[in-house]
Amino acid sequence: MIELLVVAAGGGVGAAARFMVDGEIRARHSGGFPWGTFVVNVVGSFLIGVLATLTFALVERGAPEDVASVLLLALTVGLCGGFTTFSTATMESVRLAQSGRLRLALANSLGTLAVTVTAAGLGMAVGGLFG
Repeated sequence: MIELLVVAAGGGVGAAARFMVDGEIRARHSGGFPWGTFVVNVVGSFLIGVLATLTFALVERGAPEDVASVLLLALTVGLCGGFTTFSTATMESVRLAQSGRLRLALANSLGTLAVTVTAAGLGMAVGGLFG
């Protein structure tokens, strides 16, 4: 039951943060490319890499696995899962394609995939420096 509660709490905080960050970016950048969604997905992927690596390092240093597991769920599945939104990125790519902006749709789809995977890897590297 605790796992469900920490995921729900983290997810709520992450979703609220996404709403705020995305709104700020959209207010500053109009145009065709969905920068708000792109940025939250990249930042969230980086954070997942950092947080997961640091959590695994805690276990290696002797932290109880059940505590680390709950922490991992709260931060990665909950917080970062609520913050990131690949479903919205996908929908935005479809909308771009439907409106005839195929290059933007492709850039959003492939760019999101390439940059978020890279961000997660960088996050793991950064987490490894501190873990």
